[in-house]
Amino acid sequence: MKFLKTSTLFILILFSFTSISELKPKENMTSLYDIKINAIDGTPIDLNNYKGKYLLFVNVASECGFTGQYEDLQKLYDIYQDKLMVIGVPCNQFGGQEPGTSESIQSFCKKNYGVTFLITEKVDVKGENQHPLYQWLTDKDLNGVENTSVKWNFHKYLVNGNGQFLDYFYSITKPLSSKITRQLK
Repeated sequence: MKFLKTSTLFILILFSFTSISELKPKENMTSLYDIKINAIDGTPIDLNNYKGKYLLFVNVASECGFTGQYEDLQKLYDIYQDKLMVIGVPCNQFGGQEPGTSESIQSFCKKNYGVTFLITEKVDVKGENQHPLYQWLTDKDLNGVENTSVKWNFHKYLVNGNGQFLDYFYSITKPLSSKITRQLK
């Protein structure tokens, strides 16, 4: 009888430790800051340089109905640049609306909208060749918060200064919307 009590106690203790460890939150497998991506001119971007700042990732396109949002993205960056980096990520997966080369995209952004925020190389934001940045932004197992999918051009993802996923916004959400700016104040 004593053996049964001891065995039962041991099993309960073992079970409780297993339960406790299973209750611990999952740590991100990948830090956002470890992801490699290049600027539009081909130079590597070190996301570690933006620790402490909010990051707003936006998949952009030059021939989209939402392309005018470049203007407000620049205004948002101008207003909050001490605590925010806007990162435009060209993508040609939605209606073929970003067919240009790196040079033509860069020229278009500067000439038409005076863009001074960061623009990356053109990447895939969904599908088989999805860039690791967008894998992180859209996968709960990586970002620790939520599974999402990019619906169209100018879909926005906001990350806080600690590299934690905060929220996402569909294309119809304007860059200066209070949905975004209230999180930056």
